[in-house]
Amino acid sequence: MTYKSIILLSGGLDSLICLGLCKDEYNVELALTFDYGQKSAGKEIEASKKISEYYNVSHKVIKLDWLKEITNTALVSDKELPHGIDNPEESAKAVWVPNRNALFLNIAGSYADSENFTHIILGANKEEGETFPDNTKEFAQRAEALFEYSTLNKPHVLVPLINYDKNDIVNLALKYSMPLELVQSCYSEGEKHCGICESCTRLKNALINNGDTHYIKVLFEN
Repeated sequence: MTYKSIILLSGGLDSLICLGLCKDEYNVELALTFDYGQKSAGKEIEASKKISEYYNVSHKVIKLDWLKEITNTALVSDKELPHGIDNPEESAKAVWVPNRNALFLNIAGSYADSENFTHIILGANKEEGETFPDNTKEFAQRAEALFEYSTLNKPHVLVPLINYDKNDIVNLALKYSMPLELVQSCYSEGEKHCGICESCTRLKNALINNGDTHYIKVLFEN
């Protein structure tokens, strides 16, 4: 079977590593990045563009202005972003975007149905799946089951990192010399990663646990 795949590319750690792992084996041809008014949208789009160019993948940005209008959490509003990972359940509530990953997958499903893509790649992982239900294997399986009815070509939902935590994911990046300098994982809009939001904390801890100092300087230090 000849594969042809789409990846949901946020510019963050997980989607970068998914692209690096799957680019050749699953013939990734298109990356979709979504602008729903999140604080870091500009930086995410910039990072995703650079990552797509690095891996020679076509890149599209899809604006979802209406999603910001119905989202009241810290990712898109003036509310303060949560710090650290000491209270992951409260942090998840503070950055929740209504039905986000399901919406992204369904838009990708439309592209898949129209342009005959066989796989949609999602950067769901074990660590974030503990607090975000749309980052789980069960979520991906349910989404794929939906495509059995909502599409003609019935694309598969691929979650390459579903059994990995952030330490494992960073280890893969370092092992295969993936371009971590292109990553934009921060929830805020600053030039450098803030180092204190939940996403930054997970990435920074994983770099420390893998004995890295280079990318900590590149991503976090002014």
